[in-house]
Amino acid sequence: MDNDARRSWEEFLNPDVLRPRLITASLFITGFELLKKVIVGRIREFFCFGFDETGEIIDPRYQADVLSRNRSRVYASLAWLKDRGAVDYADGAAFDRVKVCRNHLAHDLLEIVGSKGMPPDVAERFEEMAALLHKIGVWWIREVDIPTNPHFDGHEVDETEIVPGSLIGLQLLRDIALGSEEHSRFYYDELKKRSEHRDA
Repeated sequence: MDNDARRSWEEFLNPDVLRPRLITASLFITGFELLKKVIVGRIREFFCFGFDETGEIIDPRYQADVLSRNRSRVYASLAWLKDRGAVDYADGAAFDRVKVCRNHLAHDLLEIVGSKGMPPDVAERFEEMAALLHKIGVWWIREVDIPTNPHFDGHEVDETEIVPGSLIGLQLLRDIALGSEEHSRFYYDELKKRSEHRDA
């Protein structure tokens, strides 16, 4: 067995190497699915005005105003968001870079967790993904959720303090899956402490 083959097998069989690579790839792919859901799902919910025996009742304008923009539901939704100032051209380019990285991780997973290793830009693409989740989530909260919620009437909301639920979910996954042993157990241990305190 030559040196490259031996090194490849050593990395693939070493749990200290394999686990973090596999977890990182899984986390990235999960985050990308979450991002797509935020891009597409919130708009679809916006055009949903009830339910009947067949399921959701979607306003016909969803097809005309959103889906007609592109054959891809995701890119059609991004175009709708761009027209409303929620995202811009740079965000669209960032989404494309994140998508390329996601596809690389998903399609070449065995090589990545083995000899290839993680793509060198995976951390940068992950931060871009988190930034998109934040920007789109804040836009929905600022432009739709707050103006339509009477609890916020007369209250000034500091936009810098808004943290969308989707971003919190992604951060929790990252902290628990990739944090130190102490850090990764923090949320679970806190939940247990509060439950025990409440039940006492």
